[in-house]
Amino acid sequence: MNRKIVLLFLSLALLSTSHAQTLTVSGAVSKPLVLEASALKAMTHADVRGKDHDGKEHRYSGIPLVDLLKRAGAPMGSELRGKNLTRYVVVKAADGYEAVFALPELDPEFATRTIILADSVDGAALTATTGPYRIVVPDEKKQARWVRGVTVIDVRIAN
Repeated sequence: MNRKIVLLFLSLALLSTSHAQTLTVSGAVSKPLVLEASALKAMTHADVRGKDHDGKEHRYSGIPLVDLLKRAGAPMGSELRGKNLTRYVVVKAADGYEAVFALPELDPEFATRTIILADSVDGAALTATTGPYRIVVPDEKKQARWVRGVTVIDVRIAN
């Protein structure tokens, strides 16, 4: 009986680990995505620098959030006008934490900074407490929108 319980816990741990590696991009997009770790790793990465809660500057590497949104069919560039300017992104973490970004602040035609879905810091994979994926917002005074353990990126339209 104890062996069955141990196997059950191991199975659940493996399922939760593999689920944590999956990222969903959904909502008001034309091509919702469910991306596995291998697909995310294969995407073009960008490096940004930012000060973490420790007050030290670190180099983060990850996928520009705009690239994920474009791949999912969110309006960007010349499409980002009129009603599309009311769209926003809710980034959700495995622990229930959420942060909001206006869609224009993620588009390089509107913004000068690159916000990324990081998968490494200073050349090493993110730790279990911050990863496997983390939103990094360079130059923000507070890291309140640096969502750790990202699982969902949901595009919405304001009423």
